[in-house]
Amino acid sequence: MVDHAHPARHDVLVLGAGIIGVSTALHLQQRGLRVCLVDREAPGSPAAASYGNAGLIERASVVPYAFPRAPLALIRYALNRQPDVRYHLRALPGAARWLWTYWRQSATAPLAAAARDMLPLIERSKIEHEALVRAAGLGDLVRHRGWIDVYRDPRAFAAASAEATRLARAHGLSVDVLDGAGLAEREPALLPRARMAGGIHWLDPDTVTAPGMLVSGYADLFRQRGGVLLRADARALREDEHGWLLEGVAESAASQAVVALGADAGALCASLGYRLPMGIKRGYHMHFRLSSDTPAPAHSMCDSQAGFVLAPMRQGVRLTTGVEFAPEDAPADPTQLRRAEAIARRFWPLGEPVEAEPWLGRRPCTPDMRPVIGAAPRHRGLWFNFGHAHHGLTLGPVSGRLLAETMAGETPFTDPAPYSARRFL
Repeated sequence: MVDHAHPARHDVLVLGAGIIGVSTALHLQQRGLRVCLVDREAPGSPAAASYGNAGLIERASVVPYAFPRAPLALIRYALNRQPDVRYHLRALPGAARWLWTYWRQSATAPLAAAARDMLPLIERSKIEHEALVRAAGLGDLVRHRGWIDVYRDPRAFAAASAEATRLARAHGLSVDVLDGAGLAEREPALLPRARMAGGIHWLDPDTVTAPGMLVSGYADLFRQRGGVLLRADARALREDEHGWLLEGVAESAASQAVVALGADAGALCASLGYRLPMGIKRGYHMHFRLSSDTPAPAHSMCDSQAGFVLAPMRQGVRLTTGVEFAPEDAPADPTQLRRAEAIARRFWPLGEPVEAEPWLGRRPCTPDMRPVIGAAPRHRGLWFNFGHAHHGLTLGPVSGRLLAETMAGETPFTDPAPYSARRFL
């Protein structure tokens, strides 16, 4: 319980105003706590990872993104010519241990365990977003059309269709398996020369046409409800006899603190003595204009084999890339985006780029494919909420709820133990 006679100005300091931090702040606020949300950037700004994703609220993603294990696939990735994964040689020594653990955790039994642990979060992801979208009046940003996984190769399509049907039956999901003609009917502007084998239309997920605006809208709701937004450097966090504050920022003093800094969380945690295995997967996007006679895609479309998504956004059609492993100081490299664009233009009439340079963001990932949510084991009043990998937008509100319930001493909607930082210590 919070002692309101405490000299701290706030009950909770939430570090990071991306989708995870903003959602956490809202859920804590709903429980009557005085919350201060801290970030160097404005919520939803282009500098934040929450701005640049594919805009999927991925209710259907019941199996985590695993490390490839088939020998032929590993050989292809080793050649570094695949469009979905690219690596810089200079990054491999530092990432080797993390990649090895990720590979081991992607074996059949550990992956099934990860899927079981993640299922309660995935199942409530859309419900928790819907509540915040209604409260913030952001319904015009969300579309309820699902997304389509498109396939060019008939054998890959057949295998994916069988797996999709199995998952849909096992988890009560709605899916349409479309042959080439059915896919062309659902997306009429697909180029005839594409000769697509078919598509898998997942109907349960929602899509967001401006992820940055969604985050900023949630932050506006937080402020309207009396929350404090502070522009400051969260890396200055320190502990004192009363709780937590940012060095030199007196108005930041709080009884408790939540680290929700995404890809920057690992460095801050390391400064506090927590060596957590955080890997960073970089990703790019660029928007393309459509000509007046070319409609925008009716659905977000994913080419899983090439690792990219084409998503209709307010800025244009957003092309997002797969995974890039690079040194922390490496500049943006357009190679992966160019490879994805070349494939995308085979089946969709993309126009000219909107931006001169691609957007680059970082996904914070743990090798066991579970986020870190819960109490810091060695510090009183310190909490973690980060490491959501490819599903930060999807899991922001539901992760915020789980942490807020835990902090408030409520019975959480699911067992938080699988997400504890203790598993790494």
